[in-house]
Amino acid sequence: MTNLTGKKIIVVGGSSGIGFGVAAAALENGAEVVIVGRSADKLKAAEKRLGGAGRVTGISANMASETDVARLFEQAGAFDHLVATAGTPPPNYPVGEADMDFVRQFVDGKLIGAVMLAKHAARKLNEGGSMIFTSGINKDRPPVPGGSVVAAVAGSFTYFARALALELAPTRVNIVSPGWVDTEMWDEIVGAAKTGYFGEMGARIPAGRIATPADIAPAYLYLMQNEFMTGETVHIDGGQRLV
Repeated sequence: MTNLTGKKIIVVGGSSGIGFGVAAAALENGAEVVIVGRSADKLKAAEKRLGGAGRVTGISANMASETDVARLFEQAGAFDHLVATAGTPPPNYPVGEADMDFVRQFVDGKLIGAVMLAKHAARKLNEGGSMIFTSGINKDRPPVPGGSVVAAVAGSFTYFARALALELAPTRVNIVSPGWVDTEMWDEIVGAAKTGYFGEMGARIPAGRIATPADIAPAYLYLMQNEFMTGETVHIDGGQRLV
Protein backbone atom coordinates (compact mmCIF):
# COMPACT_ATOMS: atom_id res chain seq x y z
CA MET A 1 0.00 0.00 0.00
CA THR A 2 1.41 3.36 -1.02
CA ASN A 3 1.28 6.58 0.97
CA LEU A 4 -0.78 9.48 -0.39
CA THR A 5 1.45 12.19 1.07
CA GLY A 6 2.42 14.59 -1.69
CA LYS A 7 0.20 12.90 -4.29
CA LYS A 8 -2.12 15.01 -6.42
CA ILE A 9 -5.68 13.71 -6.67
CA ILE A 10 -8.33 15.09 -8.99
CA VAL A 11 -11.86 14.56 -7.68
CA VAL A 12 -14.57 15.22 -10.26
CA GLY A 13 -17.71 15.96 -8.28
CA GLY A 14 -15.62 17.00 -5.29
CA SER A 15 -17.74 19.95 -4.18
CA SER A 16 -20.43 17.77 -2.59
CA GLY A 17 -21.58 14.26 -1.75
CA ILE A 18 -19.26 11.28 -2.11
CA GLY A 19 -16.67 13.35 -3.95
CA PHE A 20 -16.42 15.80 -1.08
CA GLY A 21 -15.98 12.87 1.29
CA VAL A 22 -13.16 11.49 -0.87
CA ALA A 23 -11.47 14.88 -1.03
CA ALA A 24 -11.63 15.27 2.76
CA ALA A 25 -10.24 11.77 3.35
CA ALA A 26 -7.43 12.31 0.83
CA LEU A 27 -6.43 15.56 2.53
CA GLU A 28 -6.34 13.78 5.89
CA ASN A 29 -3.92 11.31 4.30
CA GLY A 30 -1.53 14.03 3.12
CA ALA A 31 -2.62 14.44 -0.50
CA GLU A 32 -3.03 17.57 -2.59
CA VAL A 33 -6.56 17.71 -3.98
CA VAL A 34 -8.12 19.31 -7.05
CA ILE A 35 -11.91 19.38 -6.77
CA VAL A 36 -13.94 19.75 -9.95
CA GLY A 37 -17.57 20.76 -10.42
CA ARG A 38 -19.85 22.84 -12.60
CA SER A 39 -20.60 25.58 -10.06
CA ALA A 40 -17.78 27.97 -9.20
CA ASP A 41 -19.69 29.13 -6.11
CA LYS A 42 -20.08 25.57 -4.78
CA LEU A 43 -16.40 24.91 -5.41
CA LYS A 44 -15.39 28.00 -3.42
CA ALA A 45 -17.64 26.93 -0.55
CA ALA A 46 -16.20 23.41 -0.64
CA GLU A 47 -12.63 24.72 -0.65
CA LYS A 48 -13.41 26.72 2.48
CA ARG A 49 -15.02 23.73 4.22
CA LEU A 50 -12.14 21.43 3.33
CA GLY A 51 -9.41 23.77 4.55
CA GLY A 52 -6.33 21.76 3.69
CA ALA A 53 -3.70 24.44 4.33
CA GLY A 54 -3.36 25.43 0.70
CA ARG A 55 -3.58 21.86 -0.62
CA VAL A 56 -7.02 22.32 -2.24
CA THR A 57 -7.74 23.82 -5.67
CA GLY A 58 -11.12 24.16 -7.33
CA ILE A 59 -11.61 24.01 -11.10
CA SER A 60 -14.99 24.61 -12.72
CA ALA A 61 -15.81 22.30 -15.64
CA ASN A 62 -18.81 20.67 -17.31
CA MET A 63 -18.26 16.93 -17.86
CA ALA A 64 -20.57 17.00 -20.90
CA SER A 65 -18.14 19.35 -22.69
CA GLU A 66 -14.92 17.92 -24.10
CA THR A 67 -13.49 21.43 -24.30
CA ASP A 68 -14.01 21.78 -20.54
CA VAL A 69 -12.57 18.33 -19.82
CA ALA A 70 -9.45 19.03 -21.88
CA ARG A 71 -9.02 22.41 -20.16
CA LEU A 72 -9.40 20.79 -16.75
CA PHE A 73 -6.37 18.56 -17.23
CA GLU A 74 -4.29 21.27 -18.85
CA GLN A 75 -5.03 23.51 -15.88
CA ALA A 76 -4.44 20.80 -13.26
CA GLY A 77 -1.20 19.53 -14.80
CA ALA A 78 0.44 16.22 -13.94
CA PHE A 79 -1.37 14.24 -11.26
CA ASP A 80 -1.48 10.82 -9.58
CA HIS A 81 -5.09 9.69 -9.20
CA LEU A 82 -8.41 10.55 -10.84
CA VAL A 83 -11.66 10.01 -8.95
CA ALA A 84 -14.94 10.56 -10.78
CA THR A 85 -18.08 10.76 -8.63
CA ALA A 86 -20.05 13.47 -10.43
CA GLY A 87 -23.61 12.69 -11.38
CA THR A 88 -27.04 14.12 -12.00
CA PRO A 89 -30.50 12.84 -11.03
CA PRO A 90 -31.28 9.88 -13.33
CA PRO A 91 -34.36 9.31 -15.47
CA ASN A 92 -37.08 7.94 -13.21
CA TYR A 93 -39.98 7.16 -15.53
CA PRO A 94 -41.01 3.94 -17.33
CA VAL A 95 -39.14 3.31 -20.57
CA GLY A 96 -42.39 3.73 -22.51
CA GLU A 97 -42.54 7.32 -21.32
CA ALA A 98 -38.85 8.11 -21.74
CA ASP A 99 -37.88 11.68 -22.57
CA MET A 100 -35.08 10.87 -24.98
CA ASP A 101 -33.50 14.31 -24.73
CA PHE A 102 -33.19 13.81 -20.96
CA VAL A 103 -31.89 10.25 -21.44
CA ARG A 104 -29.20 11.46 -23.84
CA GLN A 105 -28.24 14.24 -21.43
CA PHE A 106 -27.91 11.70 -18.60
CA VAL A 107 -25.85 9.26 -20.67
CA ASP A 108 -23.63 12.08 -21.92
CA GLY A 109 -22.99 13.38 -18.43
CA LYS A 110 -22.24 10.00 -16.86
CA LEU A 111 -20.91 7.52 -19.43
CA ILE A 112 -19.63 9.74 -22.24
CA GLY A 113 -18.24 12.06 -19.59
CA ALA A 114 -16.24 9.14 -18.16
CA VAL A 115 -14.85 8.30 -21.59
CA MET A 116 -13.76 11.91 -22.07
CA LEU A 117 -12.17 11.95 -18.62
CA ALA A 118 -10.18 8.81 -19.42
CA LYS A 119 -9.11 10.17 -22.81
CA HIS A 120 -7.67 13.40 -21.45
CA ALA A 121 -6.54 12.13 -18.03
CA ALA A 122 -4.29 9.51 -19.63
CA ARG A 123 -2.13 12.29 -21.07
CA LYS A 124 -1.36 13.85 -17.67
CA LEU A 125 -1.41 10.88 -15.28
CA ASN A 126 1.87 10.10 -13.54
CA GLU A 127 3.38 6.63 -13.72
CA GLY A 128 1.90 4.39 -11.03
CA GLY A 129 -1.34 6.34 -10.98
CA SER A 130 -4.95 5.26 -11.24
CA MET A 131 -8.44 6.17 -12.38
CA ILE A 132 -11.48 5.37 -10.25
CA PHE A 133 -15.02 5.76 -11.58
CA THR A 134 -18.31 5.42 -9.72
CA SER A 135 -21.08 2.96 -10.49
CA GLY A 136 -23.94 2.17 -8.09
CA ILE A 137 -26.54 -0.14 -6.63
CA ASN A 138 -29.05 0.48 -9.43
CA LYS A 139 -27.23 -1.99 -11.68
CA ASP A 140 -27.86 -4.71 -9.07
CA ARG A 141 -31.21 -3.58 -7.71
CA PRO A 142 -32.78 -1.43 -10.44
CA PRO A 143 -35.83 0.56 -9.37
CA VAL A 144 -38.98 -0.54 -11.17
CA PRO A 145 -40.41 1.12 -13.11
CA GLY A 146 -37.88 3.62 -14.37
CA GLY A 147 -34.57 1.94 -13.63
CA SER A 148 -33.60 0.64 -17.06
CA VAL A 149 -31.45 3.56 -18.19
CA VAL A 150 -29.57 4.10 -14.94
CA ALA A 151 -29.05 0.33 -14.56
CA ALA A 152 -27.59 0.12 -18.06
CA VAL A 153 -25.24 3.03 -17.48
CA ALA A 154 -24.15 1.90 -14.01
CA GLY A 155 -23.59 -1.66 -15.18
CA SER A 156 -21.47 -0.57 -18.12
CA PHE A 157 -18.78 0.84 -15.84
CA THR A 158 -17.57 -2.61 -14.76
CA TYR A 159 -16.76 -3.53 -18.36
CA PHE A 160 -15.40 -0.08 -19.11
CA ALA A 161 -12.86 -0.49 -16.30
CA ARG A 162 -11.89 -4.02 -17.37
CA ALA A 163 -11.11 -2.86 -20.90
CA LEU A 164 -9.33 0.33 -19.82
CA ALA A 165 -7.20 -1.58 -17.30
CA LEU A 166 -5.79 -3.55 -20.23
CA GLU A 167 -5.54 -0.65 -22.66
CA LEU A 168 -3.92 1.81 -20.25
CA ALA A 169 -1.75 -0.61 -18.25
CA PRO A 170 0.20 -0.11 -16.05
CA THR A 171 -2.25 2.69 -15.16
CA ARG A 172 -4.84 1.06 -12.91
CA VAL A 173 -8.57 1.52 -13.52
CA ASN A 174 -11.22 0.51 -10.98
CA ILE A 175 -14.83 1.12 -10.03
CA VAL A 176 -16.51 1.86 -6.69
CA SER A 177 -20.15 0.79 -6.50
CA PRO A 178 -21.93 2.29 -3.47
CA GLY A 179 -25.44 1.62 -2.26
CA TRP A 180 -27.66 4.45 -1.09
CA VAL A 181 -25.62 7.30 0.38
CA ASP A 182 -27.00 10.32 2.23
CA THR A 183 -25.98 13.10 -0.17
CA GLU A 184 -27.43 16.33 -1.44
CA MET A 185 -28.66 14.61 -4.60
CA TRP A 186 -31.24 12.67 -2.58
CA ASP A 187 -32.69 15.96 -1.39
CA GLU A 188 -32.98 17.00 -5.02
CA ILE A 189 -34.59 13.72 -6.10
CA VAL A 190 -37.13 13.07 -3.32
CA GLY A 191 -37.03 16.12 -1.04
CA ALA A 192 -38.67 15.72 2.36
CA ALA A 193 -39.56 12.08 1.56
CA LYS A 194 -35.87 11.18 2.02
CA THR A 195 -36.30 10.51 5.74
CA GLY A 196 -38.95 7.87 5.08
CA TYR A 197 -37.01 6.22 2.26
CA PHE A 198 -33.83 6.06 4.34
CA GLY A 199 -35.63 4.77 7.41
CA GLU A 200 -37.23 1.94 5.47
CA MET A 201 -34.10 0.91 3.55
CA GLY A 202 -31.83 1.34 6.56
CA ALA A 203 -33.98 -1.11 8.50
CA ARG A 204 -33.75 -3.68 5.67
CA ILE A 205 -30.03 -3.80 4.89
CA PRO A 206 -27.55 -5.77 7.01
CA ALA A 207 -25.56 -2.66 7.97
CA GLY A 208 -28.70 -1.27 9.62
CA ARG A 209 -28.42 2.26 8.25
CA ILE A 210 -27.80 4.35 5.15
CA ALA A 211 -24.19 5.30 4.41
CA THR A 212 -22.62 8.73 4.68
CA PRO A 213 -19.92 9.93 2.26
CA ALA A 214 -17.35 9.29 5.02
CA ASP A 215 -18.36 5.61 4.99
CA ILE A 216 -17.70 5.33 1.26
CA ALA A 217 -14.51 7.40 0.91
CA PRO A 218 -12.12 4.70 2.29
CA ALA A 219 -12.96 2.45 -0.68
CA TYR A 220 -11.54 5.06 -3.05
CA LEU A 221 -8.43 5.54 -0.94
CA TYR A 222 -7.89 1.78 -0.86
CA LEU A 223 -7.96 1.63 -4.66
CA MET A 224 -5.50 4.52 -4.91
CA GLN A 225 -3.09 2.90 -2.49
CA ASN A 226 -3.26 -0.74 -3.56
CA GLU A 227 -0.89 -1.03 -6.52
CA PHE A 228 -2.08 -4.56 -7.36
CA MET A 229 -5.75 -3.74 -7.83
CA THR A 230 -7.00 -3.05 -11.35
CA GLY A 231 -10.01 -3.80 -13.52
CA GLU A 232 -12.17 -4.45 -10.47
CA THR A 233 -15.49 -3.24 -9.10
CA VAL A 234 -15.55 -2.72 -5.32
CA HIS A 235 -19.04 -2.91 -3.81
CA ILE A 236 -19.58 -0.89 -0.64
CA ASP A 237 -23.31 -0.94 -0.01
CA GLY A 238 -23.87 -2.22 3.53
CA GLY A 239 -25.28 -5.44 2.09
CA GLN A 240 -27.97 -3.69 0.05
CA ARG A 241 -27.38 -6.02 -2.89
CA LEU A 242 -28.42 -8.92 -0.66
CA VAL A 243 -31.93 -7.73 0.11
